[in-house]
Amino acid sequence: MYHKVSKWLDSSLAQKIPDEVMAFCFNLYDDGNGRWSMELIGAGSFDLDDSDWPCEEVTDFMTRESPFVWNSSSKWDVVLNEMADVLKKYLQHGKYADLLKSKSGVGIGFVDGDIEVLFHR
Repeated sequence: MYHKVSKWLDSSLAQKIPDEVMAFCFNLYDDGNGRWSMELIGAGSFDLDDSDWPCEEVTDFMTRESPFVWNSSSKWDVVLNEMADVLKKYLQHGKYADLLKSKSGVGIGFVDGDIEVLFHR
């Protein structure tokens, strides 16, 4: 899974990042029937004490039209933990890890749930 996510992320981040982006968030979706998807957004703010910071979306890096999609029979909490682990690995070894970590924070979560912060400055 890591190599597929890395390829998707490398493609998504190979563009100019708007100056207004202060943080990144990976939004997860349960598409039903064991199908999951993920998009990446750039947020205009970051606040460890306010999990609504991703609502200040500046850009979706065109990932809303081309999300990362996969199938898994796991429950939502397992999917969240597995993808968080993949992204933590990317933050250590990925092509654009330094770019992601150049901003205030990186988070992951379901759009209607809490955000797990993977990195913050």
